[in-house]
Order: sequence, then C-alpha cells, then structure tokens
Amino acid sequence: MNTDPISDMLTRIRNGLKAEKVSVRMPVSTVKRAIANVLKDEGYIEGIAEGSTGPKAWLDIKLKYHEGRPVIERIERVSKPGLRVYSGNEKLPRVDGGLGVAIVSTSRGIMSDRAARKSRLGGEVLCIVS
Repeated sequence: MNTDPISDMLTRIRNGLKAEKVSVRMPVSTVKRAIANVLKDEGYIEGIAEGSTGPKAWLDIKLKYHEGRPVIERIERVSKPGLRVYSGNEKLPRVDGGLGVAIVSTSRGIMSDRAARKSRLGGEVLCIVS
C-alpha cells in the first residue's frame, strides 16, 4: 500500500528521467491526472495517455527532453502527509525566480502558482518543478 501517491508519481518521473525513459506509467487518480495536466500546460512533459488493463487503470506520462537533456531538472514534493504546507496567494513560493513552477491545490482545483496568484487563491503547495 502506498501512503503518498503524489510522492510516488514524482519519484517515478524523476527515476524515468534519470534512466532516459521515453515515458513512465503509474496507477491513475484524479489528483495525478490534474498534476500531469499542469506539467503539460507548463511545458515540462510532452503528453499524457490513459488506459486500463482489466480492472487496473493507468496513466502514461511522456517525458520531454531538449538536446538530449531532461526538461525537468528538479521535481520535489513540498507538502507531505506528515507535514502539510499551506500558503496564501501573496506568499506562494516563486521557484527559481519565476522560471520554475509550484503546483498548488486550491479550492478551484489543482493549478500552477502563476494561475493561483492571478485568481487570487492560496492553498496547499503540493510540489515544485524547475
């Protein structure tokens, strides 16, 4: 049993990038799908595919490389099950001076820190990507 599916997702992506894989596969959930959509919208991954084999549904994330190097240099979990991290819209972290992105769970769904600031929303800071 996995106690933190978001950390598992981020670790699969990190390991896939280190092994220079084309894509990584993981069990699907609504939160993972939303995080993957934010990563796609921000240009960190190429695409997302979903499927199922029998009763098990999966999410396939196609990783993105530029000139042979991974686009994602760093992907880290911020809020953990043992220590949740919440932030108001004015205190949302700016990753690498605005070059990276923080993924935030707000009352209107999961979005990037830029979208949350624009909507004047705070929430739980799930992870940072640069």
